[in-house]
Amino acid sequence: MKKITKAVMALCVSLACGMSLWATDANTAYNWYCKNNDTHSLPELDSCFDFIGKYDAYYADTDAGEDKVIYLTFDAGYENGNVEKILDALAAHHATGAFFVLDNIIMRNPETVKRMSDEGHLVCNHTAKHHDMTTVTNKEQFSSELSSLEEAYFKLTGREMAKFYRPPEGRFSEQNLQFAKELGYKTVFWSFAYADWDNDKQPDEQKSIDKILSHTHNGEIILLHPTSATNAAIMDRLLSEWEAQGYRFGSLTEL
Repeated sequence: MKKITKAVMALCVSLACGMSLWATDANTAYNWYCKNNDTHSLPELDSCFDFIGKYDAYYADTDAGEDKVIYLTFDAGYENGNVEKILDALAAHHATGAFFVLDNIIMRNPETVKRMSDEGHLVCNHTAKHHDMTTVTNKEQFSSELSSLEEAYFKLTGREMAKFYRPPEGRFSEQNLQFAKELGYKTVFWSFAYADWDNDKQPDEQKSIDKILSHTHNGEIILLHPTSATNAAIMDRLLSEWEAQGYRFGSLTEL
Protein backbone atom coordinates (compact mmCIF):
# COMPACT_ATOMS: atom_id res chain seq x y z
CA MET A 1 0.00 0.00 0.00
CA LYS A 2 2.84 2.38 0.88
CA LYS A 3 4.49 1.67 -2.48
CA ILE A 4 1.26 2.50 -4.31
CA THR A 5 0.85 5.73 -2.35
CA LYS A 6 4.42 6.80 -3.12
CA ALA A 7 3.90 6.00 -6.80
CA VAL A 8 0.73 8.12 -6.94
CA MET A 9 2.52 11.00 -5.21
CA ALA A 10 5.41 10.76 -7.66
CA LEU A 11 2.96 10.84 -10.58
CA CYS A 12 1.20 13.92 -9.21
CA VAL A 13 4.48 15.78 -8.77
CA SER A 14 5.60 14.75 -12.24
CA LEU A 15 2.43 16.01 -13.87
CA ALA A 16 2.39 19.25 -11.89
CA CYS A 17 5.96 20.10 -12.78
CA GLY A 18 5.84 18.83 -16.36
CA MET A 19 8.77 16.50 -15.85
CA SER A 20 9.70 12.94 -16.71
CA LEU A 21 7.57 10.47 -14.80
CA TRP A 22 9.12 8.95 -11.68
CA ALA A 23 12.45 10.74 -12.04
CA THR A 24 13.57 12.43 -8.84
CA ASP A 25 17.32 12.95 -9.16
CA ALA A 26 19.38 15.97 -10.24
CA ASN A 27 18.89 15.04 -13.91
CA THR A 28 15.10 15.19 -13.74
CA ALA A 29 13.80 17.19 -16.70
CA TYR A 30 11.52 20.13 -15.87
CA ASN A 31 9.48 22.48 -18.05
CA TRP A 32 9.44 25.97 -16.58
CA TYR A 33 6.13 27.61 -15.77
CA CYS A 34 4.60 29.69 -13.01
CA LYS A 35 1.01 30.23 -11.93
CA ASN A 36 -0.06 33.42 -13.65
CA ASN A 37 -2.77 35.69 -12.32
CA ASP A 38 -4.46 38.92 -13.40
CA THR A 39 -4.27 40.60 -9.97
CA HIS A 40 -0.95 42.34 -10.71
CA SER A 41 0.72 40.31 -7.98
CA LEU A 42 3.82 38.12 -8.13
CA PRO A 43 2.91 34.76 -9.68
CA GLU A 44 3.09 31.81 -7.32
CA LEU A 45 6.02 29.46 -7.78
CA ASP A 46 5.20 25.77 -7.77
CA SER A 47 6.79 24.12 -4.73
CA CYS A 48 8.58 21.64 -7.00
CA PHE A 49 10.77 24.54 -8.13
CA ASP A 50 11.79 25.63 -4.64
CA PHE A 51 15.34 24.47 -5.27
CA ILE A 52 16.11 27.05 -7.96
CA GLY A 53 17.19 29.67 -5.44
CA LYS A 54 20.17 27.55 -4.45
CA TYR A 55 21.65 28.01 -7.90
CA ASP A 56 21.32 31.76 -8.50
CA ALA A 57 18.23 31.19 -10.63
CA TYR A 58 15.46 33.79 -10.89
CA TYR A 59 11.98 34.01 -12.34
CA ALA A 60 11.18 37.48 -10.99
CA ASP A 61 12.58 40.09 -8.66
CA THR A 62 10.91 38.63 -5.59
CA ASP A 63 12.31 41.43 -3.44
CA ALA A 64 10.82 44.22 -5.57
CA GLY A 65 8.13 45.06 -3.04
CA GLU A 66 6.68 48.46 -3.95
CA ASP A 67 9.30 49.04 -6.65
CA LYS A 68 7.41 49.17 -9.94
CA VAL A 69 10.15 47.54 -11.97
CA ILE A 70 9.89 45.35 -15.07
CA TYR A 71 12.77 43.39 -16.55
CA LEU A 72 12.42 43.20 -20.34
CA THR A 73 13.92 40.01 -21.74
CA PHE A 74 13.90 38.76 -25.32
CA ASP A 75 14.84 35.37 -26.77
CA ALA A 76 16.43 36.13 -30.13
CA GLY A 77 17.58 33.30 -32.36
CA TYR A 78 17.41 35.17 -35.68
CA GLU A 79 16.41 38.46 -37.27
CA ASN A 80 13.44 38.85 -39.59
CA GLY A 81 13.15 42.62 -39.52
CA ASN A 82 11.20 42.70 -36.27
CA VAL A 83 14.20 42.60 -33.93
CA GLU A 84 15.37 45.93 -35.34
CA LYS A 85 11.87 47.37 -34.86
CA ILE A 86 11.93 46.26 -31.23
CA LEU A 87 15.32 47.92 -30.81
CA ASP A 88 13.93 51.10 -32.38
CA ALA A 89 11.07 51.21 -29.86
CA LEU A 90 13.38 50.56 -26.92
CA ALA A 91 15.73 53.31 -28.08
CA ALA A 92 12.86 55.78 -28.40
CA HIS A 93 11.97 55.18 -24.77
CA HIS A 94 15.57 55.00 -23.51
CA ALA A 95 14.69 51.53 -22.24
CA THR A 96 17.15 48.68 -22.03
CA GLY A 97 16.55 44.96 -21.77
CA ALA A 98 18.30 41.62 -22.02
CA PHE A 99 18.58 39.69 -25.28
CA PHE A 100 19.21 35.96 -24.94
CA VAL A 101 20.82 35.04 -28.24
CA LEU A 102 21.97 32.02 -30.23
CA ASP A 103 25.03 31.78 -32.44
CA ASN A 104 22.76 31.91 -35.51
CA ILE A 105 21.92 35.58 -35.01
CA ILE A 106 25.55 36.40 -34.23
CA MET A 107 26.69 34.77 -37.47
CA ARG A 108 23.87 35.93 -39.75
CA ASN A 109 22.99 39.32 -38.25
CA PRO A 110 26.16 40.64 -36.63
CA GLU A 111 25.16 44.31 -36.97
CA THR A 112 21.94 43.68 -35.06
CA VAL A 113 23.85 42.01 -32.24
CA LYS A 114 26.40 44.85 -32.19
CA ARG A 115 23.53 47.29 -31.96
CA MET A 116 22.11 45.48 -28.93
CA SER A 117 25.43 45.83 -27.18
CA ASP A 118 26.14 49.40 -28.33
CA GLU A 119 22.74 50.61 -27.12
CA GLY A 120 23.28 49.27 -23.61
CA HIS A 121 21.27 46.06 -23.68
CA LEU A 122 22.59 42.96 -21.99
CA VAL A 123 23.48 40.28 -24.53
CA CYS A 124 23.00 36.98 -22.74
CA ASN A 125 23.43 33.26 -23.28
CA HIS A 126 20.63 31.13 -24.75
CA THR A 127 23.19 28.44 -25.77
CA ALA A 128 24.83 28.14 -29.16
CA LYS A 129 22.40 25.75 -30.86
CA HIS A 130 19.17 25.79 -28.80
CA HIS A 131 19.45 22.12 -27.85
CA ASP A 132 17.37 20.52 -25.10
CA MET A 133 19.83 21.00 -22.26
CA THR A 134 18.10 18.43 -20.06
CA THR A 135 19.80 15.80 -22.22
CA VAL A 136 23.19 17.23 -21.21
CA THR A 137 24.47 15.56 -18.06
CA ASN A 138 28.16 16.16 -18.63
CA LYS A 139 29.55 19.47 -17.35
CA GLU A 140 32.13 19.71 -20.15
CA GLN A 141 29.43 19.39 -22.79
CA PHE A 142 27.20 21.88 -20.95
CA SER A 143 30.08 24.34 -20.72
CA SER A 144 30.84 23.93 -24.42
CA GLU A 145 27.30 25.00 -25.40
CA LEU A 146 27.72 28.22 -23.45
CA SER A 147 31.39 28.95 -24.07
CA SER A 148 31.18 28.55 -27.85
CA LEU A 149 28.51 31.27 -27.87
CA GLU A 150 30.64 33.46 -25.61
CA GLU A 151 33.54 33.11 -28.01
CA ALA A 152 31.43 34.02 -31.04
CA TYR A 153 30.12 37.09 -29.26
CA PHE A 154 33.58 38.19 -28.11
CA LYS A 155 34.98 37.70 -31.61
CA LEU A 156 32.24 39.95 -32.99
CA THR A 157 32.22 42.71 -30.37
CA GLY A 158 35.39 42.39 -28.30
CA ARG A 159 33.13 42.30 -25.24
CA GLU A 160 32.36 39.65 -22.68
CA MET A 161 28.87 38.15 -22.81
CA ALA A 162 26.68 39.02 -19.81
CA LYS A 163 26.63 36.12 -17.37
CA PHE A 164 22.94 35.33 -17.61
CA TYR A 165 21.68 32.04 -19.02
CA ARG A 166 18.20 31.02 -20.19
CA PRO A 167 17.53 27.34 -20.95
CA PRO A 168 16.10 26.78 -24.44
CA GLU A 169 12.32 26.31 -24.30
CA GLY A 170 12.51 26.63 -20.52
CA ARG A 171 13.62 23.00 -20.17
CA PHE A 172 16.13 22.38 -17.42
CA SER A 173 17.35 20.08 -14.70
CA GLU A 174 18.71 20.82 -11.26
CA GLN A 175 22.11 19.67 -12.47
CA ASN A 176 21.90 22.18 -15.36
CA LEU A 177 21.38 24.97 -12.83
CA GLN A 178 24.33 23.76 -10.80
CA PHE A 179 26.56 23.65 -13.88
CA ALA A 180 25.48 27.17 -14.84
CA LYS A 181 26.23 28.51 -11.38
CA GLU A 182 29.65 26.86 -11.34
CA LEU A 183 30.36 28.58 -14.65
CA GLY A 184 29.51 31.95 -13.09
CA TYR A 185 26.04 32.27 -14.62
CA LYS A 186 22.71 33.28 -13.16
CA THR A 187 19.82 31.37 -14.74
CA VAL A 188 16.90 33.56 -15.75
CA PHE A 189 13.38 32.20 -16.22
CA TRP A 190 10.31 34.45 -16.41
CA SER A 191 7.16 35.38 -14.50
CA PHE A 192 5.14 36.11 -17.62
CA ALA A 193 5.19 35.03 -21.25
CA TYR A 194 2.51 34.55 -23.88
CA ALA A 195 2.07 32.75 -27.20
CA ASP A 196 4.04 35.12 -29.43
CA TRP A 197 6.63 32.79 -30.98
CA ASP A 198 4.81 31.27 -33.97
CA ASN A 199 5.30 33.63 -36.90
CA ASP A 200 2.44 31.94 -38.76
CA LYS A 201 -0.03 32.40 -35.89
CA GLN A 202 0.59 35.88 -34.58
CA PRO A 203 -1.86 37.05 -31.91
CA ASP A 204 -4.13 40.04 -32.24
CA GLU A 205 -2.37 43.29 -31.34
CA GLN A 206 -4.94 44.78 -28.96
CA LYS A 207 -5.64 41.45 -27.28
CA SER A 208 -1.92 41.01 -26.78
CA ILE A 209 -1.57 44.45 -25.18
CA ASP A 210 -4.53 43.71 -22.90
CA LYS A 211 -3.14 40.31 -21.93
CA ILE A 212 0.33 41.66 -21.18
CA LEU A 213 -0.92 44.63 -19.17
CA SER A 214 -3.37 42.54 -17.18
CA HIS A 215 -0.50 40.32 -16.01
CA THR A 216 2.00 43.09 -15.28
CA HIS A 217 3.37 43.07 -11.73
CA ASN A 218 6.20 44.54 -9.70
CA GLY A 219 9.45 42.66 -10.24
CA GLU A 220 8.19 41.03 -13.44
CA ILE A 221 10.63 39.30 -15.73
CA ILE A 222 8.75 39.24 -19.01
CA LEU A 223 9.77 36.97 -21.85
CA LEU A 224 9.05 38.25 -25.36
CA HIS A 225 10.19 37.00 -28.74
CA PRO A 226 11.49 39.96 -30.77
CA THR A 227 10.86 38.12 -34.05
CA SER A 228 7.12 38.50 -33.39
CA ALA A 229 5.37 40.90 -35.77
CA THR A 230 2.80 41.56 -33.07
CA ASN A 231 5.44 42.48 -30.51
CA ALA A 232 7.16 44.76 -33.00
CA ALA A 233 3.86 46.52 -33.73
CA ILE A 234 2.83 47.00 -30.10
CA MET A 235 6.17 47.63 -28.38
CA ASP A 236 6.01 51.42 -28.47
CA ARG A 237 2.45 51.44 -27.10
CA LEU A 238 3.36 48.90 -24.42
CA LEU A 239 6.35 50.87 -23.22
CA SER A 240 4.28 54.06 -23.16
CA GLU A 241 1.54 52.40 -21.13
CA TRP A 242 3.98 50.91 -18.64
CA GLU A 243 5.64 54.31 -18.23
CA ALA A 244 2.25 55.96 -17.71
CA GLN A 245 1.54 53.43 -14.96
CA GLY A 246 4.79 54.37 -13.24
CA TYR A 247 6.91 51.36 -14.16
CA ARG A 248 10.63 51.55 -14.80
CA PHE A 249 12.72 49.11 -16.81
CA GLY A 250 15.37 47.41 -14.72
CA SER A 251 18.57 45.55 -15.53
CA LEU A 252 19.05 41.89 -14.67
CA THR A 253 22.22 43.02 -12.90
CA GLU A 254 19.92 44.27 -10.13
CA LEU A 255 18.83 40.74 -9.25
